[in-house]
Amino acid sequence: IDLLLSKVVTLGNVQVIIDGFAAMGFPNCGGAIDGTHIPILGPDHQGSQYINRKGYFSMVLQALVDHKGRFTNINIGWPGKVHDARVFRNSGLFRWLQEGI
Repeated sequence: IDLLLSKVVTLGNVQVIIDGFAAMGFPNCGGAIDGTHIPILGPDHQGSQYINRKGYFSMVLQALVDHKGRFTNINIGWPGKVHDARVFRNSGLFRWLQEGI
């Protein structure tokens, strides 16, 4: 994370991203966001928190991509039981959007 994340995952020029989505028929869009579950081995403590709604152990990965499908923001580490909306509301991306960054 310390060495590669900021070199690989960058927001880039927001206006270029917005224009790219507009050309695809999505005006005023700055990215596409979704969450997915990464399967893990069950942890020794608080294991029930990591069992997702499909019944397996996981961690939630939230990703934002630009109009070319390039990652511009990622957030990982929440237990699988946590809803995507809670992950988003507690993410750095949400704080930046609230602050208008």
